[in-house]
Amino acid sequence: MKSISVFCGSSNGNDSAIVRESYGLGKLFANEHIALVYGGAKVGLMGQVANGALDHQGQVIGVIPDFLRSKEIFHDRITELIVVDSMQERKMKMHELSEGTIALPGGFGTLEELFEMITWAQLGLHTKPIGILNINGYYNKLLEFLDGMVATGLLKQENRDMLLVDTTSEGLLDQMRAYQPTATPKWIKKDQI
Repeated sequence: MKSISVFCGSSNGNDSAIVRESYGLGKLFANEHIALVYGGAKVGLMGQVANGALDHQGQVIGVIPDFLRSKEIFHDRITELIVVDSMQERKMKMHELSEGTIALPGGFGTLEELFEMITWAQLGLHTKPIGILNINGYYNKLLEFLDGMVATGLLKQENRDMLLVDTTSEGLLDQMRAYQPTATPKWIKKDQI
């Protein structure tokens, strides 16, 4: 894989393991010559993953909406900063620039971005791997909820299985490299989203 987009929090939270592993993911990308595509900020977990890559001579591409440039404080050391008009355009641009997606811990925005990517895959709009780095069990309850959706028949098991999960960056990257997409019919065309 040559590039992966990462969605994550714009704050550090209060779990030092999450901060440490976020930085470690960026370092792994640099060591594996994978370009990091992320939200463009220098604060929070976004800043941690970017710094992890930058401190180890990695390539980092930030995509940020113009209205967030001051709020999220864009990173001034990254390889390239792309300014877009909207959050939707940000997600689309990040998707276009990457060969897969990883969600680190984060809040509402991270969940929204993760679920949009997995929904696009479910609808057959792309076949790129999507993974969760489940640091310190951060996503355990969400994963239990998804399994409950399958149990109630509102989510197909094959769609649930599209979401890769690991507790280590190396393990998740291995899964993403080995990912074989499920054959799904295209329900809508890309230009309809």
